Amino acid sequence: MTSSDNTALGQWALDREIVLSRVISARRDVVFSAWADAKHLPNWFGPAGFEIETKEIDIRVGGLWRFDMIAPNGQRYPSRMQFRRIEPPTLIEFDHGADDPDDPGRFRTTITFDEQSDGKTVITLRQLHPTKVQRDAKIGFGAVEYGYQTLEKLARHVEASAA
Repeated sequence: MTSSDNTALGQWALDREIVLSRVISARRDVVFSAWADAKHLPNWFGPAGFEIETKEIDIRVGGLWRFDMIAPNGQRYPSRMQFRRIEPPTLIEFDHGADDPDDPGRFRTTITFDEQSDGKTVITLRQLHPTKVQRDAKIGFGAVEYGYQTLEKLARHVEASAA
């Protein structure tokens, strides 16, 4: 199933979403760049203790980031993101799943970057999963905890860059 065929991801439903949000002590353009720049993204992405091994990265609408997430125990998770929308510096949207163009577990992520008057950024990730069962399985696997660990790594990365 291609992303254009996946009607479940075209219709937002609250019982299929996971929402994470965090305030980061860095300007919006810096936080956005950490997501949208191929020099930055692989350096911080993924849960605590995970490493990223990039196979290809092309951060533009229609572009792919193919990579392995490598767990601390050495287990590899072949992954793929296909970028759907990039609206600097406010929004990035991509489909994320296993490194298989027909992955039935692929989910859509929309990230918004909201600049605050104090120079901080509120980043919000909204994941839409194909079914409630798949969303619940991702939560059971640790998606919420891993997502917040990823946002913590992002915060450390951009705050160190801004210092």
